[in-house]
Amino acid sequence: MRTYRRALRASLTSVSEAEARRRLVPSKTTLLSLVKHATYVERIWFGETVTGTPRADLGLPPTVDDSFDLDPDDTIASVLARHEEAVAASESAARQLALDDELTGHPRIAAVTLRWVYLHMVRELAQHVGHAEILREQLIAQRDSGGR
Repeated sequence: MRTYRRALRASLTSVSEAEARRRLVPSKTTLLSLVKHATYVERIWFGETVTGTPRADLGLPPTVDDSFDLDPDDTIASVLARHEEAVAASESAARQLALDDELTGHPRIAAVTLRWVYLHMVRELAQHVGHAEILREQLIAQRDSGGR
């Protein structure tokens, strides 16, 4: 999971603030919004599911779609900092648990194990790293071609 977290964060290196926000697909997906969404995912699966803290108390947007919304004051540095904080909180929340401990904090699903949460996070992060690699490739190709 650390590998995918690092890879997603690395997608924001050597891109400008404008490039990080550039929409290349019809959805809200941008390089910056992917990392912002990954922060949301960390907080849902570890903050909510592992610790049982309600989403509202975690300050999370109401829907997964909203987790891709970029605020005017979101920057590469601020989004990366919030992601680092979320990852640290995730690691802290899971530190004392065993892989087969049952977690009941998610209000919309039955109990899951920490192992399930880890596997779900690996899948989710790997998927988004793939998205980020494609977006980054497109951005760099545009830059190299003079924006054409």
